[in-house]
Amino acid sequence: MLPNPAAVKPKEGGSKNVFFDNDDLDSMAKHFIGNMQRYRENVVIPKNLGPVKIMTNEEKMVQNAMDSCTFKSVMACVMGYGLGAAIGLFSSSVNPNIATPGVPEKQQTAREIFREMRTTTHGYAKNFALIGAVFSAVECTIESSRGKSDWRNGTYAGAITGGLIGVRAGLKAGIVGAAGFAAFSTAIDYYMRQR
Repeated sequence: MLPNPAAVKPKEGGSKNVFFDNDDLDSMAKHFIGNMQRYRENVVIPKNLGPVKIMTNEEKMVQNAMDSCTFKSVMACVMGYGLGAAIGLFSSSVNPNIATPGVPEKQQTAREIFREMRTTTHGYAKNFALIGAVFSAVECTIESSRGKSDWRNGTYAGAITGGLIGVRAGLKAGIVGAAGFAAFSTAIDYYMRQR
């Protein structure tokens, strides 16, 4: 049985022997057995889910950056822009051409059609990017301040985001937007947590 390293008293020089009183034997034992340093004290890591990998400082730094509110907001903005562009492209391709009354119909050129599609696609993309960034930033801020990750964060963030979007059309539209967006966020969050 190996001695307890904490019970060994240091010698006068400041170094302490862990396994043997002889310095040479003790250094050889330390070399073959390894040092007595632990990476994390009193942490129990279950090994039933696979091999345990302790993250390096660089991996922890990247993980912290990816968990930050700024990164989440930027990613929601980029993903919202892509989703909005796809929906805008689809809606502009199936949107019928409405003629202005009193003006004789003229055949549109391909350049005019593509210009109209680009305008519609870009408009949808900007709106979705704005909604995604605002919702993600508000939700992350609420989650950080509450210290909990539950369905209420999405509901509160939905209410704030919907209210900010709707208040541009007036107070009544802001209240309706807040209630609608909060209900939608709650329903989506409930569905995602039940899966």
